[in-house]
Amino acid sequence: METEALTVAVVMQRTAIANRWQPYAWKPIELSIGIPIQGEPVRCLRSEEADTRWLFGGFDVRLYTDEAEGYFLNIDSAVPCWFIMWRIEEIDGAEVAVPKQVTLSYNEAARLMDGGERVDTLPAPAEIIEHLRRFVEQHYRPEPKKKRRKPSFEGGAGVAQMASEEGKAHGS
Repeated sequence: METEALTVAVVMQRTAIANRWQPYAWKPIELSIGIPIQGEPVRCLRSEEADTRWLFGGFDVRLYTDEAEGYFLNIDSAVPCWFIMWRIEEIDGAEVAVPKQVTLSYNEAARLMDGGERVDTLPAPAEIIEHLRRFVEQHYRPEPKKKRRKPSFEGGAGVAQMASEEGKAHGS
């Protein structure tokens, strides 16, 4: 099951930094919810050496029941947030940080980062956190904890056999 889409827009900012290998740093600075973007969904808002800003609109964010644990982990954190995955691309001859995905799932963001993607965060507003909280209450069911048997360190036939097999595997 999924919820109705929430359309968002992201503003990315490039600032100059004192670093000989990387002269600029990119980060998302603003996320707008449900504001229709007039004209092109991608446009440069400001182009200065010290501060360049680009607007990217048209991202649909939906909540999915199979991501309920990721939403729970997000609202359970100190600062619930939006996760914005972005890549550097060329637009009109300039390198620009282009958002590719926006999510509220901690697990989805972790999977993206595990895959080598850049993911930054912006704090989520109270109404989004409350909407997420209601969704989690309705759809998240934590898996029951399973009891694990502690291994026996007292010896015995099972431990002797395991040690013997371990020795054979290592050529002893």
